[in-house]
Amino acid sequence: MKTELLLGDEAVALGAIHAGIGGAFSYPGTPATEIFEFIQRTTANDPGVSALWSANEKVAYEEALGMSYAGKRAIVSMKHVGLNVAADPFVNSAITGVNGGLVLVVADDPGMHSSQNEQDSRYLGDFAKIPMIEPGSQQEAYDLMFEAFDLSERLQLPVMVRLVTRLSHSRSVVHVAVEAPARPEPKPRPPKEHWVLVPANARRRWRHLLDIQPDLLDYAERSKVNRLVLAGKRGIIASGIAYNYVREALGDDLDGCSILKIGVYPIPTSLVRQLVDHCDEIIVVEEGYPFIESRLNGLLGLPGKSVRGKLSGLLPQTGELSPDLVKAAFGKPCTNPQAQEIPGRPPMLCVGCPHRDTFAAMLEATRDEPDTIMFSDIGCYTLGCLPPYEAVHSCVDMGASITMAHGAAQAGKHPVLCTIGDSTFTHSGMTGLIGAARANANMTVFLLDNSTVAMTGGQLTMAHGDELLDIVRGLGVKDEHLHVIEPLAKFHEKNTALFKREIAHRGLSVIVARRPCIQIKKPKKTRKDEKAATCAAT
Repeated sequence: MKTELLLGDEAVALGAIHAGIGGAFSYPGTPATEIFEFIQRTTANDPGVSALWSANEKVAYEEALGMSYAGKRAIVSMKHVGLNVAADPFVNSAITGVNGGLVLVVADDPGMHSSQNEQDSRYLGDFAKIPMIEPGSQQEAYDLMFEAFDLSERLQLPVMVRLVTRLSHSRSVVHVAVEAPARPEPKPRPPKEHWVLVPANARRRWRHLLDIQPDLLDYAERSKVNRLVLAGKRGIIASGIAYNYVREALGDDLDGCSILKIGVYPIPTSLVRQLVDHCDEIIVVEEGYPFIESRLNGLLGLPGKSVRGKLSGLLPQTGELSPDLVKAAFGKPCTNPQAQEIPGRPPMLCVGCPHRDTFAAMLEATRDEPDTIMFSDIGCYTLGCLPPYEAVHSCVDMGASITMAHGAAQAGKHPVLCTIGDSTFTHSGMTGLIGAARANANMTVFLLDNSTVAMTGGQLTMAHGDELLDIVRGLGVKDEHLHVIEPLAKFHEKNTALFKREIAHRGLSVIVARRPCIQIKKPKKTRKDEKAATCAAT
């Protein structure tokens, strides 16, 4: 063994590499981005591992599933809201089953550091009826990837590994294998009807998925990750990283408590029952939603037992957990009371950001139109909601700006504007533009082409520059109302005049604001360059 200082994301990635993956698939999304980046960087000279960014999370999951069907191991990683995008193939893959091991790593974001919500991916894993693994440390994140791939192949199911921001983005020493094991041979193909979800096959496969649920529960109850220690009459159930918080908060006092650590799901029923039978009081500590607590309580609670956690108000239902919050729940003094007094540092558009000049011209062009609605999307430009621009009136989900603008146009609203970045456009904005172009909707689309996926660190975008224009034309937008501008202060008057003309046009207009992100240090490779380099390496 040797030691590495790794982020939780990096530990997962290295574990996947050492488990013998044939490919990695992802779309950038904090706090999961570093998983794919580490794999791509580490395996750059390994012809046996394919690692190309995907257009969106649904595409990434389907690409990984295709590799699994072909018999090789695959990892697909995304943030929690990305799983919403991938939900269709994800849920159905539990019914078709997999061939080569398929591990889905989802990084949740309690506290919404860079997300629209705090959703807990354990609910989606439970909904799909697949096994889930929740590491509590960077070491577990590395070690459990081997188990996840083996389990996936043994049960022929996708396996979810759930991380949270604090684990994804903190570092720890990890003991890793000196040499990676040999990459497993591709698995032979199972009967082809497993993968064809016409009703007759789907009903049979659904019955199979239900029939093996006891096997999943047996696996969870036998797992060494789920550990029960019976001692005092106060019982604690802690999952994932929350187990570390409990240990830090209670220290030596933990020895007087009974504790069940959960890191593998389904919830190990027999272990929970032993704890409940032994204890009078049960405190549930988990990061995210009260997933375990709500199931323990059921509809009517446990007669004669006190169950406390997020639902009881002992712990907050919103935001991230911390050792200090857990200390407070157990009546321990907070060791860092000044932490709550640290002033906030709200984000802002970078000095020199091209979006600043685009927003300034948009505001000038609509100054005499107080009822203007400006829909926006997920990206750096969402910060245009803040002063001095306040030019973003909505931010809901990836790709929503164009479709919501189209809906407002159908309602008769004018003027209707929307902003969307080049990466978000190819992620899920293109389909909305097809409908808007077909209807010649009375709206103006501002396509903010900064040549990169800037919000998550400058990853490769699927299309920018002339490639992006070709796509827009191919979706049905006419050249007479398709314009390219350079968002610079010296062109403010000219750009504002163009914006006014196109906003006044009672039909669809698309304005591409093209200027590279100020953080780009050198020209970005194109998708063609990346693919050519990969082919050359093979």
